[in-house]
Amino acid sequence: MTFSLVGMCRRTGMFGAAVTTSSMGVGSRCPYARAGVGAMLTQHRTDPQLGPRGLDLLATGHSASQVITLLAQETPTIGWRQLAIIDPHGDTAYYHGDRIASAHAAAQGDAVCAIGNILRHETVPQAMVTAFSAAPEVHLAERLLRALEAGLVAGGELKQVKSAALLVVHEQRFPLVDLRVELDPQPLAQLRFLWELYQPQAEPYVRRALDPDSVPYPEV
Repeated sequence: MTFSLVGMCRRTGMFGAAVTTSSMGVGSRCPYARAGVGAMLTQHRTDPQLGPRGLDLLATGHSASQVITLLAQETPTIGWRQLAIIDPHGDTAYYHGDRIASAHAAAQGDAVCAIGNILRHETVPQAMVTAFSAAPEVHLAERLLRALEAGLVAGGELKQVKSAALLVVHEQRFPLVDLRVELDPQPLAQLRFLWELYQPQAEPYVRRALDPDSVPYPEV
């Protein structure tokens, strides 16, 4: 019921993930990212334990492909899962469990990997990768969002999408961008609305956290 992607900006070193689906709560269950480490997606009968576990393995020096291999070996329920991961070098890997019966697919590009299940067309992930790769000079969050929009245009999933999330990390332990939409008839349109409002505030919010004396009142 989901299409999503992980990506890295080679210019800034940011990592991120973006996802949309026909169920609720996708932002709290599927995308994970850690500054300087990478990003991961876990979906299809989602196991949220796999996201943090994958990032921990990346942090100890495992590559994206090694993490996928280890997760497959140590997870008894891995047949139900669909995963994607990107490591500190921008290398990616993905996994399709053998119990995924719906149309599902994946596509990879330079520092990007897109996956999806219960898709209208298996070309959806490639459309996402193409959109992500088209403008490497723009903000990573914008590239991720454009990729989701391209996936929807390419067919998306069989059911109407209802929730979406956009996650980007950069340098700090807290996210640079963490935007979520729940139970909206057009979650990607709403996510774009939120991103366009939030983008000018993203860096100022970081400054308020790190150097609050530099920010004049009455800002919060």
